[in-house]
Amino acid sequence: MGFTTVFVIEPGAAAGAASIPVGGPLAGKHAYVLDANLELVAPGVPGELYVAGHGLAHGYIGQSALTADRFVANPYGPAGARMYRTGDLARWNNQGALEYLGRGDEQIKLRGFRIEPGEIEAALMAHPAVVQAAAVVREDRPGDKRLVAYVVGETAPEELRRHVAARLPEHLVPSAFVVLDALPRTVNGKLDRRALPAPDDSTSGEGGRAPRNPAEEILCGLFADNLGLASVGIDDNFFHRGGHSLRATKLTSRIRDAFGVRLGVREIFQHPTVARLAELIARGGGDEERPALVAAERPALLPLSSAQQRLWFLDQLEGPSPTYNIPLAVRLTGALDAEALRRALVDVVGRHESLRTSFPSEAGTPHQAIRPLAATDLALPVTPVTEESLPQVLAGLSGTTFDLSTDLPIRADLLELSPEQHVLLVVMHHIASDGWSNGPLLRDLATAYTARGAGAAPDWAPLPVQYADYTLWQRSLLTTDEERQAAYWRQQLAELPEEATLPADRPRPAVASYRGATHQVTAPASTHAALTGLARETGTTLFMVAQAAVATLLSRCGAGSDVPIGSPVAGRTDQALDDLVGFFVNTLVLRTDVGGDPTFREVLGRVRETDLSAWAHQDLPFDRLVEVLNPERSASRHPLFQVMLTVGDTAVGAPGLGDLRAEFVAPELRIAKFDLTFAFGERRAADGSPDGLDITVEYATDLYAPETIGRLLDRMLLLLECAATAPDSRVGAMALLHEDERALLTAWAGEPTAGPELGLDGLFAGQAARSPEATALVFEDQVVSYGELDVWSNRLARHLTGRGVRPGDLVGVHVERSPQMVAALLAVLKAGAGYTMLDPLFPVERLNGVLQQVAPAALVTQSHLPRLATEAVVVDLTADVAEVSGLSGTAVETGGSPESVACVMFTSGSTGLPKGVMASHRALAATFVGPDYLAFGPEQTFLQCSPVSWDAFALEVFGPLLHGGVCVLQPGQHTDPHLIAELVERHGITSLQMSASLFNHMLDEHPLTLAHVKEAMTAGEAASPSHTARALAGHPQLHLLNGYGPAESMGFTTVFVIEPGAAAGAASIPVGGPLAGKHAYVLDANLELVAPGVPGELYVAGHGLAHGYIGQSALTADRFVANPYGPAGARITVRRRAWGSRRCS
Repeated sequence: MGFTTVFVIEPGAAAGAASIPVGGPLAGKHAYVLDANLELVAPGVPGELYVAGHGLAHGYIGQSALTADRFVANPYGPAGARMYRTGDLARWNNQGALEYLGRGDEQIKLRGFRIEPGEIEAALMAHPAVVQAAAVVREDRPGDKRLVAYVVGETAPEELRRHVAARLPEHLVPSAFVVLDALPRTVNGKLDRRALPAPDDSTSGEGGRAPRNPAEEILCGLFADNLGLASVGIDDNFFHRGGHSLRATKLTSRIRDAFGVRLGVREIFQHPTVARLAELIARGGGDEERPALVAAERPALLPLSSAQQRLWFLDQLEGPSPTYNIPLAVRLTGALDAEALRRALVDVVGRHESLRTSFPSEAGTPHQAIRPLAATDLALPVTPVTEESLPQVLAGLSGTTFDLSTDLPIRADLLELSPEQHVLLVVMHHIASDGWSNGPLLRDLATAYTARGAGAAPDWAPLPVQYADYTLWQRSLLTTDEERQAAYWRQQLAELPEEATLPADRPRPAVASYRGATHQVTAPASTHAALTGLARETGTTLFMVAQAAVATLLSRCGAGSDVPIGSPVAGRTDQALDDLVGFFVNTLVLRTDVGGDPTFREVLGRVRETDLSAWAHQDLPFDRLVEVLNPERSASRHPLFQVMLTVGDTAVGAPGLGDLRAEFVAPELRIAKFDLTFAFGERRAADGSPDGLDITVEYATDLYAPETIGRLLDRMLLLLECAATAPDSRVGAMALLHEDERALLTAWAGEPTAGPELGLDGLFAGQAARSPEATALVFEDQVVSYGELDVWSNRLARHLTGRGVRPGDLVGVHVERSPQMVAALLAVLKAGAGYTMLDPLFPVERLNGVLQQVAPAALVTQSHLPRLATEAVVVDLTADVAEVSGLSGTAVETGGSPESVACVMFTSGSTGLPKGVMASHRALAATFVGPDYLAFGPEQTFLQCSPVSWDAFALEVFGPLLHGGVCVLQPGQHTDPHLIAELVERHGITSLQMSASLFNHMLDEHPLTLAHVKEAMTAGEAASPSHTARALAGHPQLHLLNGYGPAESMGFTTVFVIEPGAAAGAASIPVGGPLAGKHAYVLDANLELVAPGVPGELYVAGHGLAHGYIGQSALTADRFVANPYGPAGARITVRRRAWGSRRCS
């Protein structure tokens, strides 16, 4: 309310000043200049102005959402303080005064740069002839945004351009300058931006400023020809007018021919206008010129190109295969002359030597054998088909293999649907053609068919070179440039992950079958248009946007943050190759870094740099790259990358043949060369605007199920929508789950339940009162009833309290396995204290270290055990037996509450220092009070055989004792499989819990042990599918479970019931879902729920969660964190990475 800052204007200070500061804050008020992360910015750096202090209002009446948006927490004030986000832009000057820069909502964004109009306007006003100035972003052509300056004053646009360029960065220099008599104003005296006229581009036709010299005129022609436009201006951005990386590659070839300089694709990206390219060429920019591609003298044995060499080797290794067939199917409507079409095909084969080349070998070395034109013929069999049978016929013909040593690498078939409907199928082997060759092939076929239909041979200009000439030219280039390019790739791909792909549904086979399938979705036109705009804003291409999206998606789905993606490049780096059929395509490995949780825009920037560098080194053939890097070879996966990406137009029309109307037909090949191939296809409306984005994934069916790919593409649509609408979102925060999926995952994580209202001691006392005569413990020949155990533990509890033990204390229990041990545990709990088990098997040094951490109030031990180093009161069960026996056996008034610490259990720590996990009564009880995964009750006889230091010990003791069952204690401290077998038979054990390895050993060495056991649990290690299947098959009465639970969640968190027949042939046994009252979440690095099938980090929560680690507050704070999916104050603890290897059902 009122003034926040004030500046005293001194006499003479305003004269000649560009602006008057608004000063500093008044007493009791505060002003902060902050960035988008609410960090203080340095003096001179623009930021958003926030105000705080006594003058701050409560908020906006009746507008709570707006209040929450504008009045935010003040990180620089006391707890609970707020500050107001003004929306104004300001900066501190060097004298400590605030300078007002304008409204933040006037800030504009262009090509990824945030632009302050006031900064541009200030630069314009600094020109002596300028009286008034305004800077705006206009979009006079859809999708073509540009920065325009308007000035009032006697000056020329070119003079203003030079003036501004000398003072501001390049991205702040307007594309156009408009001189006006006056700036239009609203009735309130403000600038009327809508009334500002569009710049006059009439001097250059459709495209902006006209060329000023011959070089610019030539470049304008090259731009227009490349982009298919009538004309362009010298300020038009190549990529904003429809250019992409392939067109940029072709443009560099045309520039080399016209100017004799060699520019790379990077130079086109960095100098995307005619004006800037002309300046670069005038300065002598570009690389050294390389020799032009011309027809060359051929050796007797013509070698293969590098790409052909690799396909020939695969053919020799694997035998003829349809994997590298390229089918081209065109539906032809109209009166077809089949003979003219056949002769036209022969003409095309005669025109392109690559289509009449076979690949015999001599002494194991292949060469190109080009058939003479006179000896070349091509059949065109006609086969009647129906619409129903067409897909199957196309697939069958497309899958017919070639014998590369003798066959022509091209076949043709004509499928007749009716006299007016035919489908021409041309199948070529990849060794002679590529996808980009379809264009020149069909253009030549159309020319030849028209000529043959008129009874003449085609009259076309001869091709300047043939594929054989390219082969020799490529080899000569590699002789001089291979080492430079190889050095780049060695550095770029150093320590590349051997495998980075979507986690598979099935184990990868030893040898890939290349069987595949496809799935397609379509992003709407609005998303397509927004992504196209994002590419223009950021100086990238839609391909780069797609690459960033694929890498982000795969990373979020478990592929890691270092994602190599393969991508084809046309390889037609010389203009002479544009009209040639042949195998020119090369594959680049585009390494995409998604690490550090960047924004999508930042990932896109990384992709741009990676791709530009890669395209500048695209001449090294992929097979040669593999030789240079020499990765570990495997027949199960593609080397260097397993994911391919392509981007193109969906509806590229086929050229008609004479009077025939032509349209493409896509044969269904069911082949997958890679784990995944993402193909983005742009749809275009009639006016050329974005009309939708088809996203097709071709996937290896060896690895993935159809529903997995369907979910993957659903997430791709969500990611693209987020990238389109909020590109500054952190990639880790981009929503990849639908609300119904999020609800399902939250439900899978476990439902909240009310825990017991009593401590363990109270629960036991209640059971003892209900069944005092029932057997509680069995140890060798000793049988202890519930009533006896209750009285015994009550007396010992009185003894402990008499020795100074108080509620909340900790007591060490150093007692051998026996009824006395169980009584000691109950006594400690009844005294209101918590116990720490000190296993007599452990070295004394370790036990002394535990005691030092715990600092117990008392130590319960036995006379024959080694003495431990402690200052605590020592209670010797052997020496004190008479004193304890004389105490009252009635219930004590002390005891534990559900939330008080019941035990501290030590686990091994990564630093070598054991970690003491503090667990409450509720945490312990959550495993065996409430859940019904085991038959807890009077009919249960549970064998206690786990080491007393394990969390499983509590389940084996308290599980039966809190439900009226029998706990049989194994004599001795070691786990003895032979003794376990004897105890099971002798005492009629109904319930067993064992580690997976002990379970496997029992089944192998003592298979009859499970003959009468009703329920068994395995845990601690991955369960063996073969052993569990054998156990269930041999013992049909057995209820077999696999469990998981860290010490921090005290016992089992999740349990999986293994059904008969489910384990046979399974790759792994799940660990199931959470017990009642417990929760399990699989989250990513940002604590976001991950989708089903996606690996993540396992967090556990709920009633079983421990308080933390005793004496290790920093570790507790690191591992026990706030639970974003629980009630206020709830916590979760992180336990296991790569959850995908231990799947949750």
